[in-house]
Amino acid sequence: MVDWVARAIGKINADAHRSADTHLFKLQVPKLDGVDIYLKDESTHPTGSLKHRLARSLFLYALCNGKIKEGTTIVEASSGSTAVSEAYFARMIGAPFIAVVPESTAHSKIRLIELYGGKIHYVGSAPEMHDASVDLARSIGGYFMDQFTYAERATDWRGNNNIAESIFRQMEFEPHPVPRRIVMSAGTGGTSATLGRYILYKSYDTALTVVDPEDSVFYDSFQSGDRTLTSDKSSRIEGIGRPEVEHSFQPDVIDEMMKVPDAASVATIHWLQGRIGRRAGASTGTNLWGVLHYARDMVAAGERGSIVTLMCDSGERYLDTYYDPEWVLAHIGDISGYLSELEEWT
Repeated sequence: MVDWVARAIGKINADAHRSADTHLFKLQVPKLDGVDIYLKDESTHPTGSLKHRLARSLFLYALCNGKIKEGTTIVEASSGSTAVSEAYFARMIGAPFIAVVPESTAHSKIRLIELYGGKIHYVGSAPEMHDASVDLARSIGGYFMDQFTYAERATDWRGNNNIAESIFRQMEFEPHPVPRRIVMSAGTGGTSATLGRYILYKSYDTALTVVDPEDSVFYDSFQSGDRTLTSDKSSRIEGIGRPEVEHSFQPDVIDEMMKVPDAASVATIHWLQGRIGRRAGASTGTNLWGVLHYARDMVAAGERGSIVTLMCDSGERYLDTYYDPEWVLAHIGDISGYLSELEEWT
């Protein structure tokens, strides 16, 4: 059994060693002259999203804590991207994998989970995922990975090439190497926890802003201090926003939060496609809407500096949703007003 775990850890570490870091690219926005905007492109990971980092950390954390052994079936509650990445690592080490997902999850993500050998267990909506995963894991003698609890502790926030260390290293030769602000959305809360802790650990003069979609309780919890808040709605922006305050969400390392309308998030990815010729997922739109808002305020105040955010995944996964005009109108609403605002700002 020890030999199997050692081999599994070795395979995951070897995979990480073969991977180059993701690119940090500068977004040209002429009307926001003096404020340099950067996006770290997490869509280039082998599984196509930021969640690749999380899945790797979760597997190593579970293996090194004796939770996954040969033959253990892994269960995860995920709206898609985490499940895709976990299915990849499960196949790598030869472990069965079951993703518990809402019925609304994009078909393209389901296909990717199955491509990596994962099986699908559907529930009606996001609020049902956790309890269904606990029950399923118990009934089959499997292990519930529970990203929403362990995301904030599975990653080494002091360094070890985490997302925060990578950003600051890549910014070293830029005109404004220490960002005035990093903007990030929250799904589990793990990435924002890593960013916030690393900023404090290194004593950087960088503010951390977490942006939140409409049907999520993170923003309201941050404002009120109430971690018991819940909602009966699922976020329409896949991968971020939660109907309850997850254990991994760490408000004490966050400087500020912003609520972003879902229509603004979707409008922003269409605006971005027009600027760079590439599609991004809607969570990137949430991030970038926040960035552009702060950049506009900095320009108005005569301030200069840099702002960094993440491109969380590729929009190719959402061709039948966020990039389908009829779907957007039916499920998100009219985005034309936000598109006009973006053109005015930029």
